[in-house]
Amino acid sequence: MKLFTTPKAISPARVHFFLAEKGIEVERELINLMEGEHRSAAYRSRVPNGRVPALQLDDGTVLCETVAISRYVEEAIQPDPPLLGTNPLERARIEMYDRMMELELMLPMAMTFRHTHPAMKALEDQVAEYGEKQRGVAERRLKRLDKELAGRDFIAGDDFSIADITAWCSIRFFRAAGFTPADEQHHLRDWFERIGNRPAAGAAFAG
Repeated sequence: MKLFTTPKAISPARVHFFLAEKGIEVERELINLMEGEHRSAAYRSRVPNGRVPALQLDDGTVLCETVAISRYVEEAIQPDPPLLGTNPLERARIEMYDRMMELELMLPMAMTFRHTHPAMKALEDQVAEYGEKQRGVAERRLKRLDKELAGRDFIAGDDFSIADITAWCSIRFFRAAGFTPADEQHHLRDWFERIGNRPAAGAAFAG
């Protein structure tokens, strides 16, 4: 297998974290986003959505999107430790929370970053007002997440899951846009530190 990836980018970081939790090492081919390598005809001929990460299987099949890659890894390669659930209810609950973290937290953080950070001017037709509105959306979701974590150790329940990976990588990456658990958000701060202390967390943004 081969993973098309970009070090220190948010979506690849989620897959790197997931693979590290599974104890799996995969050959990597680095794609330079800032130079537009992902938009090249050569890359798009191999990767349907023209993005990273993408996992090329031994038979040439290419899987895009972080959750699709993670699901294949867990179901076809290494089921332990289970990060997507072990029964229908667990799987549904974890998918529910992972989608919430992706759409309600990561996405508004990404829009804030893309529309307000100077480094993104080369890649984005920035609308600063929109970016700041999205900042408010993300900050309100962080407050809710702090309250939710008051009653449990992990986002989707009693066990670490892909939902924790999505949320932790989002907060960790988008520190560049000013996001961080507030001093008064004790539950969120404790959770963020606890996830960051996992050995696999070090692999997320390495490279």
